[in-house]
Amino acid sequence: METRIERLESLVALQDQTIEKLSDAVFDQQRQLTDLTRQVERMAGKLREMDDVLSQSGPADLPPPHYNG
Repeated sequence: METRIERLESLVALQDQTIEKLSDAVFDQQRQLTDLTRQVERMAGKLREMDDVLSQSGPADLPPPHYNG
C-alpha cells in the first residue's frame, strides 16, 4: 500500500511539473501573439498610408506628356 501511495504522489508531482511547463508555453505564445498582432497593425497602418499617398498622386500608368508613342 505504501508503494502505491508513493507512486501516486510521484505521478502527481510529475503532472504538476508538466502543467507548469504547459502554462509557461501558453504564456510565451500569448506574448508572441500579442507582439505579432502589434506588428501586423503597424504594417497595415503603413500600407494604408502608402495607399493614400499613391491614390492622391494620380494614376502612375499614364505616359508623360511629351510621349508620342
